[in-house]
Amino acid sequence: MPITKREEDIIRQSFQPKSWNDVKTHDSWSVFKIMAEFVDGMEKMSKIGPCVAIFGSARTKPEDKYYRITEEIAAKLTKLGFGVLTGGGPGIMEAGNKGAKEAGGSSAGLSIVLPFEDKPNDYIDHDKNMRFNYFFVRKNIFMRYAQGYIVMPGGFGTLDELSEALTLIQTEKLCDFPVILVGKDYWQGLIDWFHNTLEKENMISSQDFDIFHVVDTADEAVKVIEDFYRRFSVKTNLEL
Repeated sequence: MPITKREEDIIRQSFQPKSWNDVKTHDSWSVFKIMAEFVDGMEKMSKIGPCVAIFGSARTKPEDKYYRITEEIAAKLTKLGFGVLTGGGPGIMEAGNKGAKEAGGSSAGLSIVLPFEDKPNDYIDHDKNMRFNYFFVRKNIFMRYAQGYIVMPGGFGTLDELSEALTLIQTEKLCDFPVILVGKDYWQGLIDWFHNTLEKENMISSQDFDIFHVVDTADEAVKVIEDFYRRFSVKTNLEL
């Protein structure tokens, strides 16, 4: 499949040789762009209230069962008083924002500027639509402001977010919060690998399996969130 003119320009720019002074100057000025993204993201998120992040594939179609389950999860979270936070793109992210929006809840999107993606989905509240250039800034905002992770079926990006959450909770760099994998059939191969390879080779411990839950339905996913925060009497948007 031939590449487009835009793709060709991006590739050419990426491999354009730079002097060491160019690199140093670019890196120095990048600090201010990074700071600006942190400040903007933190200011906006601090006004939204408790949210649950939903991750999953951008390729999931509206007719897919996981798209529909995601909509249901988002709507149920809204009724509990949680906002919904996604990566702002299509597929599962769109389903999460759509479910929250149509249920009358807060619908936030932290989208990333990518070469081959057009724009954020249409179901994000206009004042909660944040656009990032840096993955690590975006991931930090997710970690700082999400009160739980709902992980739907997805690819490398979804695995990246899941792995970071598991690592930070495991190493106690992030407070323990619910991490819920939805779709037992989809995730079973990964869970088996955790047991049969990682645990067997002493790369993880049996206690690490307590960090996350694996469920099949929207009701099960939302119940994990509800039960967890009932224990700590955390106030939601309905109570603030």
